[in-house]
Amino acid sequence: MDSFELNKIIGAILGTCLILLVTSFTAGALFAPVMPEKPGFAIAAKEESHGGEGKEAAVPSEPIEKLLQTASVEKGAAAAKKCAACHTFEKNGPNRVGPNLWGIVDRDRASVAGFNYSGAIKAKTGKWTYDDLNKFIANPKGFISGTAMGFAGIPKDSERADVIDYLHTLADTPVPLPTAAK
Repeated sequence: MDSFELNKIIGAILGTCLILLVTSFTAGALFAPVMPEKPGFAIAAKEESHGGEGKEAAVPSEPIEKLLQTASVEKGAAAAKKCAACHTFEKNGPNRVGPNLWGIVDRDRASVAGFNYSGAIKAKTGKWTYDDLNKFIANPKGFISGTAMGFAGIPKDSERADVIDYLHTLADTPVPLPTAAK
């Protein structure tokens, strides 16, 4: 192969690269993307304070005893569908991402056999009272800091009371509802 043939091959390769480069610059100039002033969507989220006061749950605006007076089991069953992605509600139901919730009211915390609870739930001893369920459902990470439950909570008092009223019916012998102090 003489040098003239080699020069033609190298020239063809360089010419092709030059055409691709010019085409790229031209396409970039003609079809320049328009960037938005503010990228993406604004997501409203509560900021967590990192001080010592951020460990306690936000206190619900009304006591659970008062909220349960107007609660509806039917509305609670509908609202509890939010929980059904991670929990089951039937007697002897399987555990999912979260434990089965049958008989949750007045049950010891972290007591469902076969469920691997987070260390934070295991460390918080006691029973699930109506007031504790109210605070936990309102803000799970605020009530039990370090819980693995990823649900943000139900901020609306009446909806939370409906869910708790529904949960109290999930037992062979339901725990009586608390009465409001007069």
